[in-house]
Amino acid sequence: MTESQRSHAPSTRRALISTRSGLASARRIVVKLGTQVVMDAAGRPALSRLYGLMEAVANLGERGCQPVLVSSGAVGLGARQLGIQPNSLAEKQACAAVGQGELMALYQDGLGRLGFRAAQVLLTEDDFTDSTRHANLKRTLETLLSLKAIPVLNENDTVSTLELERPAEDRTPIFSDNDHLSALVATHLEADLPVLLSDVTALHTRNPDLHPEAEPVSEVPFAACPPVQVEGTSERGRGGMASKLEAARLAVAQGVPVVLASGLVPRILERILAGEPVGTFFAPNPGEVQA
Repeated sequence: MTESQRSHAPSTRRALISTRSGLASARRIVVKLGTQVVMDAAGRPALSRLYGLMEAVANLGERGCQPVLVSSGAVGLGARQLGIQPNSLAEKQACAAVGQGELMALYQDGLGRLGFRAAQVLLTEDDFTDSTRHANLKRTLETLLSLKAIPVLNENDTVSTLELERPAEDRTPIFSDNDHLSALVATHLEADLPVLLSDVTALHTRNPDLHPEAEPVSEVPFAACPPVQVEGTSERGRGGMASKLEAARLAVAQGVPVVLASGLVPRILERILAGEPVGTFFAPNPGEVQA
């Protein structure tokens, strides 16, 4: 690290948050936006919603917080531009190559209008498994945050295939979707909170699309995560509730709380950080929080 990098690298300590009421103290916040949040029902960029979320993120930056975005949507945006429904791995990678540019242009425009710079960071598994690359990644993200840029993370789908195709049964991927990526980034960056925003309002006792009697779960104690079996996957995204539960379990085991909520709800990020009972709060491992 150069002298300049050292001068910009902040010394951070993760806030100790164990309840919803403590969410207001979160300073380094990873916000994951799912495909259904980034795009509207017609497959176009959901501009009003997306710019509203960027305004909320910029407001965090104005308050001295350090927001990090993890954004899905590149494949969907690229598919719309190319006029195809991608099936093969090569088609999905081609869509990602086209859509990633549009995705970043949206963030650069929206955040730029609000006085912030969006910094594209595309990741592969090697960035977490190789010690040198992992150290470089962490230094880069720390420096970007200290310079008040807002990192926008996504998997580098154009060259990485593990998120776009089902992994081999004998191999467990480091991250198989952006939910997992968000949890990993939150734990490796000593973030206070990852917020997973998708098109679901909360974790339910059963899949509410299949079981109308299902009840939302407001809070999940650490010992009960994940508390239920889940059914179904995301229509356009790659994850689904099972993916979000696995990501939550990864983060809370390291003492990091997680909130799952709907990014389709106006002012959702502000309401979460105000401690309102929206979405599902996953409580962290008490032993790690107290450490």
